[in-house]
Amino acid sequence: MAEQNSQIENITNIDSHLDYQAVIIGAGVAGIYQIKRLADLGVRALVLDANADLGGTWYNNRYPGARFDSESYTYSYSFSKEVLDEWHWTEKFSPQPETLQYLNFVADKFNLREYMQFNCWVESMVFDDEANVWTIHLADGRHITTRFVISGMGVLSTPTLPNFEGMASFEGKSFHASQWPHEPLDLTGKRVAVVGSGATAIQLIPEVAKVAKNLTVFQRRANWAAPLNNGPISMSEMDEIRERYDDIFATCARTPGGFEHEPDRRGFYDVSPQERRELWDRLYDEPGFGIWLQNFTDIFFDEKANAEFSDYIANRIRQRVKDPVVAELLIPKDHGFGVQRVPMETGYFETYNRDNVTLVDGATTPIVRVTPTGIETSEEAFEFDVIVYATGFDAFTGAFDHIDIQGANGARLRDKWQAGPVTYLGATVRGFPNFLMLVGPQTAASNFPRGAELSVDWVTPLLEFMWAHGYQRFDVDETAEAQWFQHVKDMYQGMLLRHAKSWFTGYNSNIEGHEHGKMRYNIYNGGGPRYARMLREAAENGYEGMYFR
Repeated sequence: MAEQNSQIENITNIDSHLDYQAVIIGAGVAGIYQIKRLADLGVRALVLDANADLGGTWYNNRYPGARFDSESYTYSYSFSKEVLDEWHWTEKFSPQPETLQYLNFVADKFNLREYMQFNCWVESMVFDDEANVWTIHLADGRHITTRFVISGMGVLSTPTLPNFEGMASFEGKSFHASQWPHEPLDLTGKRVAVVGSGATAIQLIPEVAKVAKNLTVFQRRANWAAPLNNGPISMSEMDEIRERYDDIFATCARTPGGFEHEPDRRGFYDVSPQERRELWDRLYDEPGFGIWLQNFTDIFFDEKANAEFSDYIANRIRQRVKDPVVAELLIPKDHGFGVQRVPMETGYFETYNRDNVTLVDGATTPIVRVTPTGIETSEEAFEFDVIVYATGFDAFTGAFDHIDIQGANGARLRDKWQAGPVTYLGATVRGFPNFLMLVGPQTAASNFPRGAELSVDWVTPLLEFMWAHGYQRFDVDETAEAQWFQHVKDMYQGMLLRHAKSWFTGYNSNIEGHEHGKMRYNIYNGGGPRYARMLREAAENGYEGMYFR
C-alpha cells in the first residue's frame, strides 16, 4: 500500500472542482470507521446523516432493554490499540446508552465530527454519465457533487409499521419501538400494548412489564429465544480482555459469524443423545450466542437434527412458563430453533408469569383495528394509554429504496432491486458506477463491526487504487455480477433458513412483495472467512470483476 500511496502526489487536490471526493451516507458503526480511514488519507470527504447526531442504530433505538447480543468486547473497533486500551465495557452485553457513548468517544477522539453533517435527509442521488460524478440532492434544497458515494445506511435502519385500520385514530401515544421518544417516557401505572414478539419486543417486554399497570402483548408469530446471561465486567476482567484482544479478533475472523463462538465440528449423530444434551445444558447457561453458534452445524441443514434440538429448547421454555397453554403459544411451530437469527433474552419467558401481563395470540384472535382508545381483536376490545409497534424493519434494501438512486443511463436502483438485491460481492452494483456499500446486501451475515471493518478495509484500498491510476469511474462486469448472485443463491441451498419467514430471506408481512415464498437473497451464507477470502482475492487480482476508466 505504501507504493500505491507514493503514486498519489497530492490526494487532496484530486477532483478539486467537486464539492467532495467521497460522500458517506450514514454516521453509524460503518460510517464512523470509513470516515476515519479517509480522513487519515487526507481525502476531502463528508458524512451525511438524517439523524440529529451520530450513532445510527444506537442513536435511534432507545427503547427500554435495548442492548447488544454480541459480546461487548467483540463489538469494539479493532483498528486502534489506543481505543482498546482506554475504553472499559461495563457489561458483557452493552446497553444502548453505553454503546452510543462508545461511538461518540471514538468519533471525538479522532475529531471525526468535523467531517459530519446531521439532519441531512438524502432525497435522491443522480449519476452523470458524461462527468462520472454523483450529485446528491438533500431535502433542505442543497446539492452536493462527489466522485464516489459510499453507503453506510445499515441493514435495520428503516422501520415498518403494520397496516391496521384506524392506527391514526388512537388518542394515546403510539410509535415504532425503534422510534422510542428521546425525552423520558414514564410508563409507570400505564396500560401498554406491544404489538410483535420479535427480537426488539423480546428485549422490551420484560422491562415494560416491571413498571406498567398492565401489559398486553399481541403476538403475531412466536419466536425462539435463548438466555443472554448478561453480567458486569470488572476492572480485572477488562484488563484480561485487553491482554487478549489480538486473540479475540483473530477468533472472530475465523468463525462463520464473526464471534468468539466456534461451531462444534463433530457430527450430530456421532455424539450420543446424552452427550448432546450435556452440551446444550452447558451452552444454555453460558452467555451469548453459544447455544446457537457453538452448536452442531447439522442443526442448520438437517431437519431431524434441528427438530431434536428445537424440542430441547421447547422443553426449557415449558420449564420457565407456569401456564402450559401460554408456554405452547410461545413455542414456534412453523420453524426450528436457529434457522433464523436468534433473539437473546433476559427473563422474557418468566415475564408471562406476571399477573399484569397478558398474551394475545394473533393466529387465533387477530387484531381487527386500532380504535381511539385501544385495540380491537376478533374477540375483544382493549383500552391502552400507549401502543408500541415492535413490527420489524424493511431489512437490507429499505434504506436504499427510500432514496431515488439513479445510476448510468438513468436506471433506478429500486427498479433493479424490486424482486430483491443483486450485487457484486455485496459491495457494488452493475450500472451504478462509483457507488459502494458498507455491509450491504449479500455480504456475510456477521457480528456487525467485524463485517463493517472488513467492508471499509476493502473499499478504502479500492479508492486508493483508482486515485493512484487516475481512474475516474468503475463499474461491474455483467458476468461477474451474475456469477456472484448465483453463488449467493447457491449458498441458500440445503439450509433450513430458506424455508423460514426471516428478514434474511426478505420476509416482512407489512411490505407488499415481501411475502413468504418470494425469496430475496439478502445475505451471503458462505460465512465470514470465505467472504473475506473472496474480497481479498478480487483485490489481489486487480479488482477482478470490475472495470475502470
